[in-house]
Amino acid sequence: MGKRFFGHVVVLVVFFTTFLFSPVGAQDKTIAIKFANFFPPDNRISVAMDEWCKEVEKRTNGRVKVTQFAGGTLSPPTQTYQAVVKGVADMGLSFSSYTMGRFPLSEVVDLPLGYKSGYIGTLLANEYFKKFQPKEFEDVKVMFLTTSPPHMFFAKKQVSNLDDMKGLKVRSTGTSAKVVQALGGLPVAMPMSDAYDALSKGVAQGIICPYEPMKGFRLAEVITHSTEYGSAYVNMNYIVMNKEKWNSIPQDMQRVIEKINAEWIEKMGKLWDELDREGKDVFIKRGGKVTVLSKEENEKWGKRLRPILDEYVNNMKSKGLPGEEALKFCLDYLKAHQK
Repeated sequence: MGKRFFGHVVVLVVFFTTFLFSPVGAQDKTIAIKFANFFPPDNRISVAMDEWCKEVEKRTNGRVKVTQFAGGTLSPPTQTYQAVVKGVADMGLSFSSYTMGRFPLSEVVDLPLGYKSGYIGTLLANEYFKKFQPKEFEDVKVMFLTTSPPHMFFAKKQVSNLDDMKGLKVRSTGTSAKVVQALGGLPVAMPMSDAYDALSKGVAQGIICPYEPMKGFRLAEVITHSTEYGSAYVNMNYIVMNKEKWNSIPQDMQRVIEKINAEWIEKMGKLWDELDREGKDVFIKRGGKVTVLSKEENEKWGKRLRPILDEYVNNMKSKGLPGEEALKFCLDYLKAHQK
């Protein structure tokens, strides 16, 4: 009797041990990920990232579930990166320019290099990252990068040359402030959410941004002229994951997510340009006038902006970073891929 009882106990122990710690049980466990995004929930960037979340859940058969917290409800954009590092958020989306100096080498992507589309900017950003693997991102897993469309000038008057820029109060921050200063304008710092009131009340007389906010932030109601110039810049946007959280995902699922990331690089790059076209259509339909700088004037603006590139290279040298190589890579990429 005792032997039979002992035998049953051994069988039960083996059974429950196998059940509780088997690979099948581990695979069936759902990995929950909290995703911080500052864009409003109904913004098409947020909608596109919602689709990313659903695609991850679908292709991992529900083993990874990502919940997006849009509208800055989990973290404000200036603190998103640190929130991901500390695990307050498992994943986050924000612009690198919101924390100037935090990603020194990668600021090359935001320089006035003459971008013609957000799509090309997005491809360039990811190729730059792949080549240089900047250490400034080493404490997270970079999922993928995107960039805004090219930033143009918008004002309540026509700006067709450098004389028109003199003393013009322009809403600008980070890279855009340097651009405005170099061209003779006066930078006025404020978040995009305050731009409408500032422009309507005359606190600012212009703004440097893509066409997209003409619709998204209704700026077409308070701006009458745009100026398209050849040395345009973009803003880099990162989507990153907490490293420990990423490492907790089995390798087969990591490979699935990496494939989705590659698809979303294409998708998001094209989406940014689509939003920009919509913004320009709204601007023109409301009577907005578009000025395209002449070749001669473009060269003048380019010469004024060149010192910003030189300043970047010198700053990177002082930090022991390959700024000159990064800048050359970006310029060569644009030359090879832009018409």
